[in-house]
Amino acid sequence: MTPRRPVAAVVIALAALMLPACTSFPAPDSPPPSAVADIPVPPGATSQTSIEEAPDSTDCDALVSLRPGTMPTPRKMPARSTMADIFARGRLIVGLDIGSNLFSFRDTITGDIKGFDVDVAQAIARAIFNDPDQIEFRVLTSGERIAALQAGYVDVVVKTMSITCDRRQDVAFSAPYYVANQRILAQRNAGISDTDDLAGKRVCAARGVTSIGRLQSIVPTAKITTTSTWADCLVMLQQGQVDAVSTDDAILAGLAEQDPWVSVIGPSLGEENYAVGIAKGHDDLVRFVNGVLENLRDSGQWQQMYNRWLSILGPGYPPVPRYED
Repeated sequence: MTPRRPVAAVVIALAALMLPACTSFPAPDSPPPSAVADIPVPPGATSQTSIEEAPDSTDCDALVSLRPGTMPTPRKMPARSTMADIFARGRLIVGLDIGSNLFSFRDTITGDIKGFDVDVAQAIARAIFNDPDQIEFRVLTSGERIAALQAGYVDVVVKTMSITCDRRQDVAFSAPYYVANQRILAQRNAGISDTDDLAGKRVCAARGVTSIGRLQSIVPTAKITTTSTWADCLVMLQQGQVDAVSTDDAILAGLAEQDPWVSVIGPSLGEENYAVGIAKGHDDLVRFVNGVLENLRDSGQWQQMYNRWLSILGPGYPPVPRYED
């Protein structure tokens, strides 16, 4: 009986026979391949050539808002009020994003949207429905916030939205619920420590934010790249496509939490007062939201929210509102 040849030996033999027919190798002295794949740029990233005005306008008293009145009992909204319309619909529609870590982001484990801004939005829903979960989140970019309010696509925007005189021409605002400071995010070994080091450098910012105009006024030679989201700015920084990111320290701290090789640096470039954005013509909702914010401050819940989400920034305190009747 003829002994059987091991299968492995047959496979090796066949591979040896097939190799010359299907494979070619460069000669030992051939140069290595020179082609390098381009690193993809996030969709929507563009180089901005236009100059924007700094947000520190004195054309108005931007931080003054309408004084809150007596707060109605949840589920018993005043007849014919904006809040009654929201109650009848059965949910509060809130514009935010899911790429602002610490303020509004999607939990990778539960899938829930969480953060400081989310807590503010849920407090408004609780005051209307006695239920913080009767809420619908609609994801917006920074550049879409004002148009979404004007079109009635959302009831409120709670998305790190800074109050400015220009924006107050288009939408209404609550009193400020948080004060941030614009700073810089850079790689730890990049040699960037303050704004002087940004001259001629590539700096990323999300489209439609006030950070761009302020940075351009301080460092006119900075080359601005705009993206749809702050997460895209972090990706471009990690890939070496920009040298720095500049916006509010609270947003930058959220980006730094995702990458230990970047850090928030330099002194404050200016303050940003976050407020709830509301469509013009809904003064009753402005007063109602201001009442909700008053309750958050007076009850200590604002401090609890800060300690939960923003303690990485050091001690924090709620801003003191200023009202007009």
